[in-house]
Amino acid sequence: MRKFGLIFLVCVPLLFNCEYTKPINTLSLTHYVNPFIGTDGPGNTYPGATVPFGMVQLSPDIGIPGWDRIAGYYYQDSIISGFSHTHLTGTGAGDLYDILVTPTNSRFSKRIKENNFKPFSKFSHDKEKASPGYYEVDLLDYGIKAELTTTARTGIHKYTFPKDSLTQIYIDLGYALNWDKPVDTHINVVNNSTIEGYRKSTGWAKDQRLYFVIKLSKPFESFKIFKNDLLSENPVTAKKSKIILNYKTEENEVIILKTGLSTASRKGAYKSLDIEAPNFNFEAYKEKANAIWEKELQKIKITTSDENKKTIFYTMMYQSMLAPTLLSDHNNEYKGANDSIMIAKGFDRYDTFSLWDTYRAAHPLYTIIHPNRTSDMINSLLAHYKETGLLPVWSMQGNETNMMIANHAIPVIVDAYSKGFKNFDIELAYKACKKSSMVNKRGLDDYKALGYIPVDDEGENWSVSKTLEYAFDDWCLAQFAKALNKTDDYNYFLKRSENWRNMYDSQSSFMRPKDEDGKFIKSFIPKEYTNYFCESNAWQYFWSVPQNIEGLIQAVGGKDAFEKKLDSMFTLKPLPEDTLPIFSTGMIGQYAHGNEPSHHVAYLYDYVGKPWKTQKLVRQILNTQYKNKPNGHCGNEDCGQMSSWYILSALGFYSVNPAQGIYAFGSPLFDKATINLENGKTFTIKAKNNSDANMYIESIVLNGKEIHRDYITHQEIQQGGILIFNMGSLPNKNVKYETALSSKMFN
Repeated sequence: MRKFGLIFLVCVPLLFNCEYTKPINTLSLTHYVNPFIGTDGPGNTYPGATVPFGMVQLSPDIGIPGWDRIAGYYYQDSIISGFSHTHLTGTGAGDLYDILVTPTNSRFSKRIKENNFKPFSKFSHDKEKASPGYYEVDLLDYGIKAELTTTARTGIHKYTFPKDSLTQIYIDLGYALNWDKPVDTHINVVNNSTIEGYRKSTGWAKDQRLYFVIKLSKPFESFKIFKNDLLSENPVTAKKSKIILNYKTEENEVIILKTGLSTASRKGAYKSLDIEAPNFNFEAYKEKANAIWEKELQKIKITTSDENKKTIFYTMMYQSMLAPTLLSDHNNEYKGANDSIMIAKGFDRYDTFSLWDTYRAAHPLYTIIHPNRTSDMINSLLAHYKETGLLPVWSMQGNETNMMIANHAIPVIVDAYSKGFKNFDIELAYKACKKSSMVNKRGLDDYKALGYIPVDDEGENWSVSKTLEYAFDDWCLAQFAKALNKTDDYNYFLKRSENWRNMYDSQSSFMRPKDEDGKFIKSFIPKEYTNYFCESNAWQYFWSVPQNIEGLIQAVGGKDAFEKKLDSMFTLKPLPEDTLPIFSTGMIGQYAHGNEPSHHVAYLYDYVGKPWKTQKLVRQILNTQYKNKPNGHCGNEDCGQMSSWYILSALGFYSVNPAQGIYAFGSPLFDKATINLENGKTFTIKAKNNSDANMYIESIVLNGKEIHRDYITHQEIQQGGILIFNMGSLPNKNVKYETALSSKMFN
């Protein structure tokens, strides 16, 4: 990577709309990460400090509820009410915000109803910085500088105070936002520099438990402790509790506050501090967090002259590693989904599995660049099964939220197995997949009996979407059964995987809702958003047959008809009078890049022999739906899915069938990208004669040999080598590329 001149360094704040910390050196990839991308618009990301897949997400809270502030922070706001230790990344779900810490003093005492009369301060983006593992902001009304960093299980605050005789630090366990509500909190002052306790809460996840211990570098002179907003005595146990620590500070005096966490016990929280943050050297923790991020970002090194695209790429790398999050502590204990304290034997237990989103691209990406963590994630999914009897649908903080649809832990497990991951109990994994597919819950009773899920006029039932997604899960399970020589199961689930056909209406050429009698509903307009489609319409969900694209093509009437339908998908623009729901964003015709069901659709031209149309569209999406700005996400980031789509597509390929072991070619964005694999090998992708105009692939060379296919296998990547795309400004319509059958497994 080349060195940058003074002009570029001066322009960085203008590009990012915020100030950046000075990089350790000009080769640091962390320098290119902009944590503010997605904090404005629909992205719903947070800018605060964390480490890859860490338990702690220490980030500022505006303190005002609402969709825009679902991750605690909204770039357009101008106040901060404190810094809490847990946040979700781009989910659209209002939960967490545990253990709010707010430094104050006598300079400002205004309170407002909008944030429930909590302390707050104005702030300015001119006095705000963020980089991987670090966040800094000036609390302007108090004259206090706040700095945050983290380890995996601890949050470290550094507050630089002005001279004041009434400096205070609030620790508020009653603070709640959006869906989150405390149900039981506890504070115990151990001594004048140590506080311990817990916060138990409910919300999207019904039974959340977080034990903590806080240690301060300077003993407090006195404190006030509150029980349900009334002054009380130590210790306090209540639905809402709060403590205010009193100090006298000199000009520029620094106080470090560090918080250790565990979902299992205070003992675990103490151990988090003892092992990960034994002293108060804030700068050392900050540098270590940066180094951890740098090591992870170095797994893919890109070459490009476009500094903006480099920032987008490495920010997407960063955001792809914000979930799933660590659940187990250093005693290997965690709060299980059976509401008991469980032990993770031989693996780190993760949670925050947004599987309806992340099975599509995030988990396939993890199999490439995070294979060791992938094994732990599979074992975490199986731990959830052992705790509840079912695989998770959308789990977090040791809970099943039952949000979204289908059984998408199955493709994640099968994808890993098919790619050679064996560091888990395979028979247990198969049993978990089969049992989760055979229960009479979540619409599976109707699905098994009728071959589809019928409409339910009483409310939202997402009948078409559930049928299609269950059918894909069934195909994955059939392949798992085949690999384990379970022939009867293979035949049964393979037959079920064709249930998508029961939703296909040849008259309208769409997947159409049916009633219990097997009749298609009469009132049906494909572009309308109804209760029959999960966060989508009939246009967007039509293509959700990744296990049998060839069959879908045939059902429509062949490749020409399928191509015309794809063309219509990307050109049928919503009318000005059309009402689009909040999740229908990033629109290109009826294609909605801001929501996951559309994510593979641009690649489907590969399957009708028109790869140049895929190449053009992929470049368009890469260049228009991601920006180096706070509103740079066109939709919810969704725990790494939106960012993982970008990473894979920028490299030049994507997992259309995300449990197949292959990746369809798109259009590589960068001149060169090298994947540094955990097995010690490297896989390099070169795009010769690459430019914005030269978006089309003229020829493909793999390890010195020209290939005539529009895909690459996972095993070819893992073996290391060099993939060369020769690019041009015009489509190469003369070369006929072999397309991988969507229903074939590649080992």
